[in-house]
Amino acid sequence: MRISFLVARSAAMVAVFFPILTFAQFQQPTPDELKMTADPQAPGAAAVYLNVEETADDNLHYESFYARIKVLTEKGKELATVEVPYGGQFKVTDIKARTIHPDGTIVPLEGKPEDLLSKKSGDEKYGRKVFTLPSVEVGSILEYRYDMRYPDDQVSSPHWDIQQHYFIHKAHYSFTPFKAFLKGSENVTSHFIVDERTGKVLDTLFWWSNLPKGASVMSDAQGRFSLDVTDIPPIPDEEFMPPMESVLYKVWFYYKGSYTAEEFWQDEAKRWSKEVDHFAEPSAAIHTAVNGIVAPGDSDLDKAKKLYDAVEALDNTDYSREKSQSEMKQLKIKEAKRAEDTWAQKSGDSENIALLYLAMLRAAGLEAYAIKVKDRGEGVFDPAYMDADQFDDTLVILANGEKELMLDPGEKMCPFRTVNWRHSEVGGMRQSAKGPAFAVTPRQFYTDNTIVRTGDLTLDEHGAVTGFFDIVMTGQEALRWRQLALENDDAEVKKRFDRELQQIVPDGIDAHVDHFLAMDKPDLNLMAVVKVKGSMGAATSKRLLLPGFFFESRGHTPFVKEEKRLTPVDMQYADRITEQVTYHLPAGVSVEGVPQDGNIAWQGHAVCVVKTKSDPGQLIVARSMARGFAQAKPEEYQDLRGFFSKVASSDQQEIVLRAAAVVKGE
Repeated sequence: MRISFLVARSAAMVAVFFPILTFAQFQQPTPDELKMTADPQAPGAAAVYLNVEETADDNLHYESFYARIKVLTEKGKELATVEVPYGGQFKVTDIKARTIHPDGTIVPLEGKPEDLLSKKSGDEKYGRKVFTLPSVEVGSILEYRYDMRYPDDQVSSPHWDIQQHYFIHKAHYSFTPFKAFLKGSENVTSHFIVDERTGKVLDTLFWWSNLPKGASVMSDAQGRFSLDVTDIPPIPDEEFMPPMESVLYKVWFYYKGSYTAEEFWQDEAKRWSKEVDHFAEPSAAIHTAVNGIVAPGDSDLDKAKKLYDAVEALDNTDYSREKSQSEMKQLKIKEAKRAEDTWAQKSGDSENIALLYLAMLRAAGLEAYAIKVKDRGEGVFDPAYMDADQFDDTLVILANGEKELMLDPGEKMCPFRTVNWRHSEVGGMRQSAKGPAFAVTPRQFYTDNTIVRTGDLTLDEHGAVTGFFDIVMTGQEALRWRQLALENDDAEVKKRFDRELQQIVPDGIDAHVDHFLAMDKPDLNLMAVVKVKGSMGAATSKRLLLPGFFFESRGHTPFVKEEKRLTPVDMQYADRITEQVTYHLPAGVSVEGVPQDGNIAWQGHAVCVVKTKSDPGQLIVARSMARGFAQAKPEEYQDLRGFFSKVASSDQQEIVLRAAAVVKGE
């Protein structure tokens, strides 16, 4: 994503000319590159980048991209199709490409690329230029380049995305900033950059980076920037990875009007807090609404809960459908400028509904503040990157005596005193009695997010089974299914629930949800009643062998196959999953073997407990996994993997049943 600003000119503007820079030219491949069939630096890779070059010049208003790729397998041929996204007034120009076969034969790209236009707004277009290099085969070298042009009255600070899905041998990046930021040229030009949103002159160039060890952005005497890197690993592909934005190598340039991060965030927090207070001012209309909802004898928590229910009942357009301008005009709905507008229209997006709740709490005489946070599913807030657009969502903090409660009214179907996991353990900026400040939202505990599967199954001597499960969910799983139900009908929700069940129940078992209870009541536990039938296990002449744990024999245990870890582990939220199955056994069948009672622990992080109970004609198997962590560092990975490997081994235990008639005959 590029950040663009208008360039304002004084009346005495003078023309400024720069010499045209030499763009990356096509290269003659070396004999070793032509005959390469595999890359020892990227074992098993389908392809590798031999070279990548990106050049940007904010004075000539262009960006240029160049790549050379070696195709090593059939899968690598997918890189022959190149998609170049564009948007606004950026235009893709000067596309050139060619394929070089292993024998040195060159096949140039002919014809025009396809223009897949996705949206047009006035003079601005958004879409993709797509071209496919010709005659590509395993062993080919793909080489292409293109330019991005933009109008003379705009500038665009580049974003260098260093990592790709394939190994990169060598990459070079360069950036010539707007002339006013080149050393010795500050007073030569009458051009200056103005932020369209604030009207503030942007007089400082910054960059934000995450780079491999030993790499750094360099600047020359004139203020031009460059970066050279080699042997860049591909984008990681690991289980439970954090958001890509937080782990990938990159450099982002941007213009700002503040000289330090501290100055920027002080100004930004004050501006944001002032806007919040203006929107959430408890007007007469808000006071009237609040008086109609709460009673004088209500406690502070009762008031907060009643008001929370009231705003949760509104039409949240982030979960229904945002109305078009023509619809709003027909329905006489205006853009909400104040909290009272959202209340009057009984509709608003998550942001407006959260701020309406803030206004109502304040009208009820409660101490409450707004907090703007980063969506943890998208990335991690970094105050070193001076851009308030890092923040995604607004929550409300209720001061309740010496404690503060974090509330998520903009999250449809989210119970009072619960927040979406995306808003937990995440950085943001908040209001307080002492003024705005940085903050981190509280973590979630495993007791906040639970799944309890209780089954009652009848088994015959051949392994056929019938029965049902009650699956009770609290916290994040309940929230996920309730939000899914807002956007889909009952049949589709059942279909998706069945699909997930089928991935974890034993082979030969059909499990179908019959109905849900409390789907539209977020303050209650969500229950799915599931009917089960089919055949499980394996029967021999003497015994019947069944999976030890109904939901774990085919369930995926993470981290067992990955010996090493490059990125942190992000499992989103702590939780506890409990399974208890009662088997009713046929006459004449006894229990010979069951999963061993046990307690597998990763001290301070997670525990898995197994218990069984056998009575005549009945067997009860219970398993509980409590995971108290949501995230783990790479250096903790071996302990984490050791724990899950032990759990995986435990989950492979079997139930062994024996027929009495067989025992008598021996």
